[in-house]
Amino acid sequence: MPQPLNYLKETPSQTAGPYVHIGLAPRAAGFDIYDTELGFDPMPDDVPGPRIRVTGCVFDGMGAPVRDVLIEVWQADAAGLYPDQPGAAAGFRHWARVVPDFDTGQFTLDTVLPGAVPGPRGRMQAPHLSLWLVARGINTGLQTRMYFADQDNAADPVLSLIEQPHRRDTLIARGADGHYHFDIHLQGDKETVFLDV
Repeated sequence: MPQPLNYLKETPSQTAGPYVHIGLAPRAAGFDIYDTELGFDPMPDDVPGPRIRVTGCVFDGMGAPVRDVLIEVWQADAAGLYPDQPGAAAGFRHWARVVPDFDTGQFTLDTVLPGAVPGPRGRMQAPHLSLWLVARGINTGLQTRMYFADQDNAADPVLSLIEQPHRRDTLIARGADGHYHFDIHLQGDKETVFLDV
């Protein structure tokens, strides 16, 4: 006779579904329930470092904008420090939530240009943003990075792991003078490189 289970069975895996914004970005979903929404104001005006604006769009495998994606951004400050390190920029949250315009699918992030950070075995990582995406049809959040075309990316240990040079380009934001554009492609010929972390 089988032994009875003293716990509930695990439910099947589910995508983020239509409720991701209600839970993580309620104002974007039309619910003005918090005075300050987490992640939508990543820095006060006095945080040191060059200001940048990143625009872009997330596209599905058919080339259509994914209008209901939620992107979390994690980054070092302009000095290349994270919040748990001495000397990190006071008041800078080091992360943000980005929700695209529900009509166009275009997103905008205003932040500071991150500094280079130490990587594995002491190798320096080029300035980058770490991105995590959730949306309809994505069972597990997707992790990727965004590098800057006008920074020195040649020795970055993560970029160098990507064997095909043309695939590295899917992680490079184009632009200059503090304005960058970065599109993310979930599938297809231009598919962005996603990281297994």
